[in-house]
Amino acid sequence: MAGLCCCMPLSSRSNFRTSRLMLETRHGRTMVGKSLGRRNLQIKAEVNFVNAEEGKKLIAVEGYAILDVRDKSQYGRAHIKSCYHVPLFIENQDNDLGTIIKRTVHNNFSGLFFGLPFTKMNPDFVQSVKSQFSPESKLLLVCQEGLRSAAAASKLEQAGFANIACITSGLQTVKPGMFDSVGSTELQDAGKAGLVTIQGKISAVLGTVLICAFLFITFFPEQAEKLLQMAPSG
Repeated sequence: MAGLCCCMPLSSRSNFRTSRLMLETRHGRTMVGKSLGRRNLQIKAEVNFVNAEEGKKLIAVEGYAILDVRDKSQYGRAHIKSCYHVPLFIENQDNDLGTIIKRTVHNNFSGLFFGLPFTKMNPDFVQSVKSQFSPESKLLLVCQEGLRSAAAASKLEQAGFANIACITSGLQTVKPGMFDSVGSTELQDAGKAGLVTIQGKISAVLGTVLICAFLFITFFPEQAEKLLQMAPSG
C-alpha cells in the first residue's frame, strides 16, 4: 500500500513558532513527519502562542484574522479595529435558585468592585465561529489576560481548526498605539471597571494633594505655620 507523506509547511517570511503536525496511529503511537497508511492517518495541530508584536506580524504578513473572545463589556470598552467578536463566556441570566444566589453574591463583590459580569460558558461558541470561518482559516485569538483565548483555542482545535494563534498574557500587555483600536479606553485598560477605577482616581488625587502639601510645608514653613494657626481648633 502506498504511504502518505505529510510534511510540515515552512514559511520564509517570518520566524514564528509554527504549529507541528502530529500523526497518530490507531495503536496510540505518535510520529512526526513519517509516512503512514491512509486508514490510520490523523492530523493534530498545536496552538501557536505569540507575544503582541509577533501577533501583529501574523496579521500583517500571514493574513491572520483577529477573533476577540472577551465578554461584551470588555469588548465594548476597547477592541482592535476590524476584529471579529465571539465571546467564550456570556452573561448568565438563568433564574434557578442556585444561579440567583451565586449571581447576587457575585454582583455584591466582584461585580461591584471589579465590574465583572456574572457569566457562563457560551454554548454556541464553536458553532458561531464555524459560521464565520472555515477550519482552514488563520485565526489570532485575543482576550484580556490570555486565559480565555487559550481555552477558546483548545475548543477550536478540537473542532478541527488547524491554524490558531493566541497572544500570551492577552491585551493587557499591548502597548498604546500598537493596534488601531475602537472604544472609550486603551486596549490594556479594557479589563478595569467598577469601584476599582474610582478608587484609583481618588487615590491619585489624594496622593497629589499630599505631595503638594509636603512640598509647601518644606519650602514655605512660615506660611504653612500661619495657615495651621488660622485653622479652627476642635
